[in-house]
Amino acid sequence: MAKEPVRVLVSGAAGQIGYALVPMIARGVMLGADQPVILHMLDIPPAAEALNGVKMELVDAAFPLLKGVVATTDVVEACTGVNIAVMVGGFPRKEGMERKDVMSKNVSIYKSQASALEQHAAPNCKVLVVANPANTNALILKEFAPSIPAKNITCLTRLDHNRALGQISEKLNVQVSDVKNVIIWGNHSSTQYPDVNHATVKTPSAEKPVCELVKDDAWLNGEFITTVQQRGAAIIKARKLSSALSAASAACDHIRDWVLGTPEGTWVSMGVYSDGSYNAPAGVIYSFPVTCRNGEWTIVQGLVIDEFSRKKLDLTGAELTKEKELAYSCLS
Repeated sequence: MAKEPVRVLVSGAAGQIGYALVPMIARGVMLGADQPVILHMLDIPPAAEALNGVKMELVDAAFPLLKGVVATTDVVEACTGVNIAVMVGGFPRKEGMERKDVMSKNVSIYKSQASALEQHAAPNCKVLVVANPANTNALILKEFAPSIPAKNITCLTRLDHNRALGQISEKLNVQVSDVKNVIIWGNHSSTQYPDVNHATVKTPSAEKPVCELVKDDAWLNGEFITTVQQRGAAIIKARKLSSALSAASAACDHIRDWVLGTPEGTWVSMGVYSDGSYNAPAGVIYSFPVTCRNGEWTIVQGLVIDEFSRKKLDLTGAELTKEKELAYSCLS
């Protein structure tokens, strides 16, 4: 029997990431090749014409799984009945802007979108925040949508996770699909900590630790970390535009694993509401290693954290606590 369509909201849908993301969702990359979808696309009024152009292209692509398209600048219409919300829209930092100015703009955006989701989304709606500052935007959304369970509000660190997999794959000249269990800890910012201490590579004989195969601690504790942390800036320098297709692909990976589950023995990185695991600050959205089953994520427990890693986890946690304070000061 055919499955009921799932309603997926993409905010900022006329932007670069949105334009890369909506065809992936319509093709089944996010929810599977047998799952029909209805796309809800939201953008701001100045982008209404461009948004309509995206809708026209979706019609022209004749995606078999796409059972309907809502393209709107009205936040209530966009949020009505949605099962999954991918929040790509936000206010980007412009030259000369203080961090507090950007935070203030995004706090007001996420406050209004939170109340629309709370009042109009389907029960048990899953939310993924992509727009930066992603962790803190997600926290604001959680604060202003108290009836949405905290565990249903997440932010994207899968792009950083995938970047880390890519760097190890290139370094060792192995298939990226043979590398697993890297971790992104903390904030989706330049303080994030890409950690390979527990990562492995599938070799013809057995799974082997990444550290054992790379045999270069200086690279792993230096260039590898900074490359992943600053990859977004490197792409802007190269393309004169920010990451779009990789961000869209990572958003699909995040939701797919959350909804359909992670493979046995594999974890992924997700920004989730912290319970204080690994002595991370509680009450912020912090990236942890998680496994997913039956639509629920669980933080992987019991990993050994060495002294080098401990400092990195604390540093990114301190930044998130500061961001939280800054965001809350914008509310007063």
